[in-house]
Amino acid sequence: MMGCQSSPPKTDHNLPYRLETQRQAQGADQRIRFLVIHYTAEDFHNALNTLTDEHVSAHYLIPARPQIEDGKPVAWQLVPESLRAWHAGVSGWRGRNNLNDTSIGIELENKGYSKYLLGKHFYPFPPAQIDLLASLSQQIISRYHIEPRNVVGHSDIAPQRKDDPGPLFPWQQLAKRGIGVWPDPQRVDSNLAGRDPHQPVSAQALLEKLGKYGYPLTDNMTDHQQRRVISAFQMHFRPQDYRGEADAETDAIVSALLQQYPDVN
Repeated sequence: MMGCQSSPPKTDHNLPYRLETQRQAQGADQRIRFLVIHYTAEDFHNALNTLTDEHVSAHYLIPARPQIEDGKPVAWQLVPESLRAWHAGVSGWRGRNNLNDTSIGIELENKGYSKYLLGKHFYPFPPAQIDLLASLSQQIISRYHIEPRNVVGHSDIAPQRKDDPGPLFPWQQLAKRGIGVWPDPQRVDSNLAGRDPHQPVSAQALLEKLGKYGYPLTDNMTDHQQRRVISAFQMHFRPQDYRGEADAETDAIVSALLQQYPDVN
């Protein structure tokens, strides 16, 4: 029957050869696996110049106060999604390195932080900016079937170098919109099992769990390096206290996430 015959592959008659596409290999997967969120640490004008020179780049830049055109907020696409942007640098997540190759990068206009004697003061993200980020992220996640735990911040994939998007980034709010993950409060409470949230726990045991969840670890890490990894996790999942202390509440949170995603390698 004619309806059972395979349609011949489309051929570009300008090519000096013909491609046969009726049999497709099973040994392939989606190249884009991760969505990485950044802040610019500078204003929009300077960020646009930085991200369009020859040294660093990102796929998208979202202004702090997006302009409205034809009733829609405007995000800037600086690199097509089909091309690699230079936004992640030395990075790792869930056993993969060099995440520029496998990720989409979104930069948010934000001053980042100011340093004071008592520490760093981070700057919040305007609601309109987060709304636009959410709309854009939902489309990217749907387009590439990005797993929730693969929506990360720059500090998650490069904890020794980066702090962005910082402790004021609304991860919990975005998780409610299907962007990224958030630990189940009941699981966290159960894992605390009556312990004082600030009770010290083994840093090595905690780091083992963080590595299992996805954070990049190295051999023979110094105390400072260990604290940087723990702090990065806390900025994402317990932003009210991100001093990098290995404590019971942090352990309960990562344990809850591992329970929610038991197939994490």
